[in-house]
Amino acid sequence: MFERIFHFEKYKTNLKIEIVAGFTTFMSMAYILLVNPLLLSESGMPLQAAFTATVWASVLPTLIMGFFANLPIALAPGMGVNAFFTYTLVHGMGLNWENALAAVFISGLLFTLAALLNIPKYIMQAVPKELKIAIGVGIGFFITLIGFQNAGITVKNDATMLMLGDLSQLPALLAVLGLIFTVTLLHRGVKGALLWGILAITAAAVLLGVSPAPKGIPDIISTDIPSISPVFLHLQFGQVLKISFLAVFFSMTMVDLFNAMGTFIGLSSKLGEDENGIIRGLKPATLADASGTLMGSLLGTSPVTSYLESITGITEGGRTGLTAITCAALFLVSLVFAPLVQLIPSFATAPCLILVGAFMMQDIGEIDFSNIGESLPAFLVIVSMPFTYNIVSGFGLGFISYCIIQTCIGRGRELSPLLWIISLCFLINFIVS
Repeated sequence: MFERIFHFEKYKTNLKIEIVAGFTTFMSMAYILLVNPLLLSESGMPLQAAFTATVWASVLPTLIMGFFANLPIALAPGMGVNAFFTYTLVHGMGLNWENALAAVFISGLLFTLAALLNIPKYIMQAVPKELKIAIGVGIGFFITLIGFQNAGITVKNDATMLMLGDLSQLPALLAVLGLIFTVTLLHRGVKGALLWGILAITAAAVLLGVSPAPKGIPDIISTDIPSISPVFLHLQFGQVLKISFLAVFFSMTMVDLFNAMGTFIGLSSKLGEDENGIIRGLKPATLADASGTLMGSLLGTSPVTSYLESITGITEGGRTGLTAITCAALFLVSLVFAPLVQLIPSFATAPCLILVGAFMMQDIGEIDFSNIGESLPAFLVIVSMPFTYNIVSGFGLGFISYCIIQTCIGRGRELSPLLWIISLCFLINFIVS
């Protein structure tokens, strides 16, 4: 049966290898089960319901990826877009979380339509390499700033806007020590290093009296699974069906698309490539990713994306969808740990946010900063996201400046019409908002 469904012989794998690979992938990305609900709760979303939504938004798309695309790639609410959800849509634009879920749904529809029409390939070709890299790097800076704030490393200052916080305070000190501990685990190749780091900081905070101690096992593990009903199907479209939100939909869709395509490109050499050098089964994989965002909005969470952490399971030999299905099963089992998420203070997840930001910096060296016509728009993307506290602003300034600069140096006609359309949408957004 397994051979018929997953083609073990073709991909030179077996049942044991696939299951071990699934466990490995789960451990490498299980931190999202703790980080995502806490980030979403800052938008006003009920914490326990957000945890349940995060689990189901990881389980269902990962099952689709496993059965439909037969790829060992797991999905979950994406880092970066969850910050976009809370800090740009809710805190920055004044939406409530129900409106933000509606925006995610529309973004998911756009992504699904694009996947059906094979548009992701054309967008990837139209957007310059420097801007694609800059988007990931800029979001990395934005996430890092949030981590610094949650840890108390960066605090508000009326004169200079930001300043260094008091590192002698226990939350900041624990976050710094937790960062060092997590980096050490990562260097030693410990599986689930980010997850262990969060749990270690939480344990230390409880022992030192900074966070409340659990009163018993039911405060950590419980079969009384929190209901998803407080966030399930709670979309409100009234505030987002405006032309001023067009750029928001474009931004969120492209973040989701670039995350997915970056993951697929990064894993293609390990899993097999088609004639264009792209991962095998690109279209079903892209549809699985797009369906994740759609389902995530209905379930009550930020956009879902394919995780590059899937490389850990692939390194263990996972080659088929059974790896993803095993990971999905472990996500489902994790529902019993719902009480644990309430014990975790925001500063315990700060090192995880900082490290994810560092991971997203890895490609910055591919931007040619000696070519100012190419690098300035990329630079504007990177710095404007954290400096304006708005991911959409970073997108818009980067795309618009790229088209203007290329036109001024006589290369405007070389640009794709699609790039001009995207830039025009951002320009309209800046004018009417």
